[in-house]
Amino acid sequence: METKSRTLEITILSAEDLRIHNKSVKKNAFVVVQTDSFNSKTTKMNGKGGSSPSWNDKLVMDMPMHTRFVTLQVKCKSSGGRDKTVGLVRIPVTDFIGGYSPETCLQFLSYRLRDPKGLKNGILNVSIRLKEPLQACSSQAVASGLGIPINGLNDFGVVTGIPICSGYPSTSFFR
Repeated sequence: METKSRTLEITILSAEDLRIHNKSVKKNAFVVVQTDSFNSKTTKMNGKGGSSPSWNDKLVMDMPMHTRFVTLQVKCKSSGGRDKTVGLVRIPVTDFIGGYSPETCLQFLSYRLRDPKGLKNGILNVSIRLKEPLQACSSQAVASGLGIPINGLNDFGVVTGIPICSGYPSTSFFR
């Protein structure tokens, strides 16, 4: 059975140093996550976090197989009720798929936001992973020869390690 999308779990944790027209954001910041033009979700509004809001909002959404970027847009509701764009980041899917760790491994990432003029405007902190059903994961592990028995049952899991490098990784945390 061929799937046309995967399930993405992204938790919008917090942001730092958010500004609009060089003034600190006071309140009402939220984040719109978009995997393609048909799939988007929004966090709750942070009413009192100021320029460093925190949400800790977990969003589970479809991510089509052809997706190359996940777009996160930080917005702020003004006193007049309009949404103003604070900053945006486009996360390459390759940042959380195809590296040293399995796709279902939870990863914590931070990204530099850019305002509508392209200028640096704060940092957004997220955790992200692909969700897979347990059976798909176990059969994949067994098929690849990486499975190990868990608790003496015929269920299999995958053992992973944490890569350690002596320099900076090829992709930076702050973009």
